[in-house]
Amino acid sequence: MSDLLKDNKYFRKKLLQLREELSVRSKSSDEDTKTVELDQSRMGRLSRMDAIQSQAMAVEFKRRRGIQLQRIEAALKRIEGDSFGLCVNCEDEIDPNRLELDPTTFLCIECAENRG
Repeated sequence: MSDLLKDNKYFRKKLLQLREELSVRSKSSDEDTKTVELDQSRMGRLSRMDAIQSQAMAVEFKRRRGIQLQRIEAALKRIEGDSFGLCVNCEDEIDPNRLELDPTTFLCIECAENRG
């Protein structure tokens, strides 16, 4: 078995675990994104402001989880298409240490630096 095939199995497993963790977190935080009731008789002004801020933060976290899930799905597709570990811009190999830190990455260091 080649090193690339072993790595792909390893990264596929890692990506699936990451996807599962994000799905669990997403389900547990759905309640936090619901609209805040502004009933002044039940809650004071500062409590409402705090609830609105917490709700806004929960919405942003949900948005970021959605982006991360999209990146995970794209990485899994690259594994299936045998292009995982190759930069989508220049097609050079992405450093395995970079993939270890973020298996959803799709750019080598040089292309990522040039992009930002």
